Amino acid sequence: MIEADKKVITHINWLAVDFDIVEQSVKILQNRIVKAKLASRSRMVKKLQSLLVKSLNARILAVKRVSENKGKNTAGVDGKLLDTNIKKSKYVADLKIKLPDYKSMPLKRIEIPKKNGKLRPLGIPTMFDRSIQALYKLALEPIAEVVADKNSYGFRPKRSTQDAMKQVWLCTSKKNGGEWILEADIKGCFDNISHQWMYDNIPLDNRLLKQWLKSGFIKDDTLFPTDAGTPQGGIISPILANMVLDGIEDIVKNHKARFQKMVNGVIIYRHTNRLNFIRYADDFVITGRTPEDLQLVQKDIEKFLNIRGLELSKEKTHITNIRDGFDFLGFNFRKYPNDKVIVTPTKDGIKSFKSKIKEIFKKYNSSSLTMLITKLNPLLRGWANYYRFVNSKVIFSKLDSYIWRKSLNWMKRIHQRRETKKYYKQYFKPFPNYKSDVLSDGRQFVYRLSTLPLKEFIKIKSEANPYDTSFDDYFIKRYFTLKNLTKKI
Repeated sequence: MIEADKKVITHINWLAVDFDIVEQSVKILQNRIVKAKLASRSRMVKKLQSLLVKSLNARILAVKRVSENKGKNTAGVDGKLLDTNIKKSKYVADLKIKLPDYKSMPLKRIEIPKKNGKLRPLGIPTMFDRSIQALYKLALEPIAEVVADKNSYGFRPKRSTQDAMKQVWLCTSKKNGGEWILEADIKGCFDNISHQWMYDNIPLDNRLLKQWLKSGFIKDDTLFPTDAGTPQGGIISPILANMVLDGIEDIVKNHKARFQKMVNGVIIYRHTNRLNFIRYADDFVITGRTPEDLQLVQKDIEKFLNIRGLELSKEKTHITNIRDGFDFLGFNFRKYPNDKVIVTPTKDGIKSFKSKIKEIFKKYNSSSLTMLITKLNPLLRGWANYYRFVNSKVIFSKLDSYIWRKSLNWMKRIHQRRETKKYYKQYFKPFPNYKSDVLSDGRQFVYRLSTLPLKEFIKIKSEANPYDTSFDDYFIKRYFTLKNLTKKI
């Protein structure tokens, strides 16, 4: 039976697969998992999870996502890539055939630089291990969405940093909003999570979970064991980390209940909207009425984290007043004397952006103008799109001036500062509906940040779950709303 199944699957014409049907079939099962979870039918949840991971469509979708994501060209320790349709078809078969005797391979350890100068360790699984993780992610993610903190926004479908930014603004801009902010960061979150806690609490096959968590990593041809944490770089790791941290918002709500009282059988709050929680991955902020309130919350959060093998970073965790300003996810939030909360790009973010621009001009000092513009524009467009929903107009204009000066200096270096006026019109041309000239090769311009119209972002409903059919209409409407807000520039 297995051999027959293998024979059929290995002869799939990958190019002929209707992925719309595949995704719809998987989503139907995911919807059923959510429905069963909401009804507290744990046996049905497990049954549906098992049905999903064994289904052909789920295996096809898992392989598709692994072979098309950003890491598709990065191999694991076996050096294999999913770069042909034949390999993809074979993996679909192997996901079923090899699963009973599955044993994960060690991770390939690479290190990437962080903003603070330190290195962030990444563990790169093999393509087959990634496919297995992607398959079980399809079964785990619907449950994770049901139990997730409502105001958690990192590594979750249909949510973004802009959603988190907007929620912070909503909580701090209200007239009676909390002005004290607990800025918190979890120390080495991915590296220190207790394996035992995950075995006991994550609704996933423990045999597979142990394979992923205990696989170890190879660095400099040496195998190192992993006794704690979930590897950064694994497809399923962000979901595991989120599920470990889910529950912090309940702690905040419990503290908020200290300020409530009953009036005619109705709960009201003496200090409305003072305690609020917003998390993105392992970074979170909590608004509060007083520093003392936040200190009490922090103590309970530390106990919560200790059970999971985690602790707050003393360096990055502190309490500040919003009138002094604070940074979160690359945004600076500050309340001014007129009681308005203004959100702008952070000083560090601007500095880092200017450094990247400078590096491109330096790297392509002797390249063609077309090559220079081709490398610059994606960076400029990406940065502009990220900050187009905050008060960034003035900063955009200043950065445009900075880029213009860099462009002029680039031209001068090309011609060794000879007869600048003679060459100026060759390199700089009038930009449509813009007051000054812009570096151009005649076919494309260096993008001007300040020409992008700023818009107000519409935050996702905190309770919205993309796997819950009751929110289908909401997500359809939201799709078109975001499409209008985020038109390509």
